[in-house]
Amino acid sequence: MPMAGTIIDGMAMLGERSLEVLNPATGGLAGTIAVADAAAVEAAVASAKAAFLAWSQTTDAERCAAVLACADLLDHHAEELARILTAEQGKPLNGMGSRFELGGAAAWTRHTAGLKLPVEFVQDDADAHIAIHRKPLGVVASITPWNWPLMIAIWHVMPAIRTGNTVVLKPSPYTPLSTLRMVELLQNALPPGVLNVVAGSDEIGPLLTSHPDVAKICFTGSCNTGRRVMASAAPTLKRLTLELGGNDAGIVLADADPKAIAEGLFWGAFVNNGQTCAALKRLFVHDAIYEAVCDELVAYAATIKTGAGTDEDSLLGPIQNRMQFDKVTRLVDEAAAAGARILNGGAPSGGDGLFYPVTLVANAMPGMSLVDEEQFGPALPIIRYSDIDTAIDQANAVDVGLGGSIWSSDIPRARDLAMRLECGTAWVNKHGGIRPDTPFGGVKASGFGVEFGQHGLEEFVSLHVIHD
Repeated sequence: MPMAGTIIDGMAMLGERSLEVLNPATGGLAGTIAVADAAAVEAAVASAKAAFLAWSQTTDAERCAAVLACADLLDHHAEELARILTAEQGKPLNGMGSRFELGGAAAWTRHTAGLKLPVEFVQDDADAHIAIHRKPLGVVASITPWNWPLMIAIWHVMPAIRTGNTVVLKPSPYTPLSTLRMVELLQNALPPGVLNVVAGSDEIGPLLTSHPDVAKICFTGSCNTGRRVMASAAPTLKRLTLELGGNDAGIVLADADPKAIAEGLFWGAFVNNGQTCAALKRLFVHDAIYEAVCDELVAYAATIKTGAGTDEDSLLGPIQNRMQFDKVTRLVDEAAAAGARILNGGAPSGGDGLFYPVTLVANAMPGMSLVDEEQFGPALPIIRYSDIDTAIDQANAVDVGLGGSIWSSDIPRARDLAMRLECGTAWVNKHGGIRPDTPFGGVKASGFGVEFGQHGLEEFVSLHVIHD
């Protein structure tokens, strides 16, 4: 029997159509869901709207306790959820895989519980009383991707309900199983209707983004889909948080130690098999140490096992879906045809799963599709440069700006150069590290709005000013 693809007002509901969810490691079936339809979307929004009336009036302490209870449930069911996640997403249980994702989801939830937005006083004396209150917006629609489905759902959902909003969550059709189970579990900590889920094809997304009773949309995904979300939301002037694609550049200066930075460079690029928005996707290396950095990366890559996520010693898994697998294959093939040098990997591994080996591509140059397009997979172009100003110009010469990094033994100089990168977050001697107390978001076509911490919490409220 298929899994219910809809949870509305605390109750699971079966749709008339089914959707098969594939295991990318085997090509076999990870599970089947009975998907939501237009009527289910209407019912979910109506449930969230009705629940908002009571939930928005709960005390700060009550909402804090509910979010902490959600964190406890995530901790208690972490192994169960991790195994479902591995089956549908492909990432390993170990390393920075499914268990890591569940640990992060619980930690983010716990941190969010402790955040507060107190009343702010502009003036409070005999002449005037001016107070700034924060009020929840209403129904929040959360649309999540397939790369970090549970972690990103938590990033959307927990600050929304912490501030008194209610949520309708739509997971990716590639990875709905773990999200559905997580939402089912979280019903034990939340009143009915506060968190609803509708899983199905991408056709139901626009029904949420255009719905007049949805006050805000949180979307994480591609730039092209983000534009469609924004257009769909425009007629009703919804609030938006868009965390879209990136093509992050890392720049290695001539004074860096190739051996010392190899591990950080590798995981900056290949965390989650490169299927991360803020992964390092273009590596610029100074000519003086170019070959040494290439050699150290190849040596480190040889120590990393790519395999089925259920193998406890696997650190990387398959690419999640056929469309992305074909894109990575095309980009690497085009780079090789244009004169790039494949240092390792460079061809599908074969078999039933969507396995593509870690691939390091030397002699890459701007103008190659592997450099100019976001590959979102286990292939890293390595670009040689001799002039730092040229490298920074080339790093900034894309229409996205999520993250970037500078690698150097001269930290003050690296910080100065990091300020010149056109991105929302820049790192020094690391890439991709995020924290629940530090805002994260992009510039240019990588979206707008931020997540995490106080700044992220502010995205879910409106200001209400009282003068007397």
